[in-house]
Amino acid sequence: MSSSPPIVLSFAASDPSGGAGLQADLLTLASLGCHPATVLTALTVQDTRGVESVRALEPQWVERQARCLLADVPVAAVKLGVLGSAANAAIVAAILGERPALPVVLDPVLASGRGDALADAQTVPALCSALLPLTTVLTPNSLEARRLVGAAPDADLGACARRLVEAGCRYVLVSGTHEAGAQVVNTLFSARGVVREDRWQRLPGSYHGSGCTLASAISAFLARGSDIVDAVREAQDYTWRALAAGFRPGKGQLLPNRFHDEAARPVRDHA
Repeated sequence: MSSSPPIVLSFAASDPSGGAGLQADLLTLASLGCHPATVLTALTVQDTRGVESVRALEPQWVERQARCLLADVPVAAVKLGVLGSAANAAIVAAILGERPALPVVLDPVLASGRGDALADAQTVPALCSALLPLTTVLTPNSLEARRLVGAAPDADLGACARRLVEAGCRYVLVSGTHEAGAQVVNTLFSARGVVREDRWQRLPGSYHGSGCTLASAISAFLARGSDIVDAVREAQDYTWRALAAGFRPGKGQLLPNRFHDEAARPVRDHA
């Protein structure tokens, strides 16, 4: 009998298009040699153009799924995406609080790429108070980083990241996709300040599921034994290649190609 691949547990909403959400996590984790275990937190009606509606699962269903899995399989890392409600955020925090050694990657998905809301006014403070203190790596884009701390749209991202670290996150990776410039600048922060900065060629078009891919890839590399800084570096490289090989199956955004040869080949060092 062969040994089991590392198991990553994803809490996320379903995306019928397969571009983001739970389906994106499944594809990314599998392509990076991990076995994905999943807890469904919400149902969505969406396609590659945007989200039409979201229906959160009841917290007891989220809890039952998670506890059943955790009692059965050895989870090496956890990835959190859309949780659907403040109550779901609270129950996930309670479960993870019982397992402080597990690395947790939190993608604070507050809206779709089109701007459709994926977190209500109650969910955002619940994320901040309950889950940030349990988070190993937080992966907000610049819009999310500012919103999480209640900052102005043009607020300094370094100051926002410091406030998120002070809220309990060990590391914060702020992606610069929504900032101006010929390059996308992603910056990793910790309590020591800037840990590393990576610059990437800005690709044409917009992508559905890029943030899910990045967060899932970080959790995969952590589950495989990389330290945090290396996991962030390797995950960014993988994600950029998946985006560069992206395809457009519908009438909306491009989707990352997570199984393309360019996405799966060995990573390069950009630091």
